[in-house]
Amino acid sequence: MRKRSLDALGIGWQPPRRIMLAAGILAALLVLTGAVAWWTGRGQSDSASAPHTGSSASPKNTSAPVPKPPPGGSKVAGPPPIADPLAFARASAVMLWTFDARTTTRDDQLAGMHTWMTGETAYADWDSVQAQIPDPLLWSRLKDNGQHASATTSEGHFPSAFKQALSENPQAITEAYIYAVTVRGKTQLAWNGGGGGAEDRQITLAVQCRPGKDCRLVAVSPRVAP
Repeated sequence: MRKRSLDALGIGWQPPRRIMLAAGILAALLVLTGAVAWWTGRGQSDSASAPHTGSSASPKNTSAPVPKPPPGGSKVAGPPPIADPLAFARASAVMLWTFDARTTTRDDQLAGMHTWMTGETAYADWDSVQAQIPDPLLWSRLKDNGQHASATTSEGHFPSAFKQALSENPQAITEAYIYAVTVRGKTQLAWNGGGGGAEDRQITLAVQCRPGKDCRLVAVSPRVAP
């Protein structure tokens, strides 16, 4: 079957070539626009301000045809048994925004995140998901600072462009059952010396919820869709 990029859905989302979607889904799914999604943390610094620890969620090309779980054990809570895309997307956002560099290595974090991914490798964009956490050097600095974060969500919704595309072609969703969901919430961060703070967050995710099965994470959009 001929495959095309998610960008053909009108979203402006261009993942690596190896994770193209089948042409039958393209007309109805993810139309994602907005600001770049970031993984944000703040570490203790010599000044009163705390440094931004975000990294762009832009996926990187890779030669591996199948996403591989990273080494290390999982210290991230596994995916909940949820069959609703909005609820699962909110749980996924909490997972992506929560970390504890004091007790969890970067490999542990990645291993836990990988358990949330769909096993359908034709759709899974692991690069976009793992790009949500800092690189190894920055993670080591988070550990030195004792940085950790918890998260809550305030709402999740289907982006307007996704709803419009779905209304124009309702049957297209039945090919892969992939939904675009934008989630808004807040992170609570803390670090050594009693430092801390809160930050509003938003992210647009692609989640797969096939009938009769629990949902799984497909990708993180490089843009937040309204």
